[in-house]
Amino acid sequence: MLKGQEIIAYLAVKYRGQWEDIYDAIKRKEHLEEENVKEVVSNIKSHYLTIIDEEYPECLKRIYQPPFCLFYYGNLNLIKKSVKHLGVVGSREMSAYGRKATDALLKKVSLSTCIVSGLAKGVDAKAHEAAIKNNGSTIAVLGSGIERCYPATNLSLYQEIKANQLLISEYPDVEPARKEHFPMRNRLIAAFSDALLVVEAKLKSGTQITANYALQQGKDVMCVPYHIDEESVCNKLIKEGAFLVETSDEIIDILYSSNRGI
Repeated sequence: MLKGQEIIAYLAVKYRGQWEDIYDAIKRKEHLEEENVKEVVSNIKSHYLTIIDEEYPECLKRIYQPPFCLFYYGNLNLIKKSVKHLGVVGSREMSAYGRKATDALLKKVSLSTCIVSGLAKGVDAKAHEAAIKNNGSTIAVLGSGIERCYPATNLSLYQEIKANQLLISEYPDVEPARKEHFPMRNRLIAAFSDALLVVEAKLKSGTQITANYALQQGKDVMCVPYHIDEESVCNKLIKEGAFLVETSDEIIDILYSSNRGI
């Protein structure tokens, strides 16, 4: 007899992690061949966790479209709330200002905080690197299949996180990084985080989506102020009530005074 976890993992692979398709298959009680299910599940290279497992993170159960299955490598205990989790997001085309700000702000913060980001170019990669450099911990949430490094230029960072930190995705094996995957990934970055730090980003960017998810989930959003002569999500969010932060101590104070219960 098939286990519930096997069925969910099979559907996640069959439907390439697409939430609506998996939901529809479960709702209509799709007919399954036991031998086929077991073969597909046995070929999953990574670890996986389903929504019916006891270890499934509480922080995901209350979000929009909680993932049915998570594929991962590394230390799943990093999700647990023994320490605070700080989401760090921003521009893929990071400026010298953004690079300097990320380095300066996370040097102290990452000593006692798990850094959560999306393994993208720019701010994401810099945030993961800061955590590793300071012997801290980090979670990388992918917008591609768990076996695919995207972008390829971050391969060494992908491998480091895979081996020694936590690499996680709701997309199986080598599923390509698609445009529609990134908003879904961003909701998970927000969910895993107790608060969100935005370093720099343009107005029309995925960073705004992540900030919106964080706010919807009741998380504090912090922003590094940007130059007044350039458009900036950070300055926009600050005007709307986000915390303006300029030092590590300000981030730590806000993060550790947050009591969001997620």
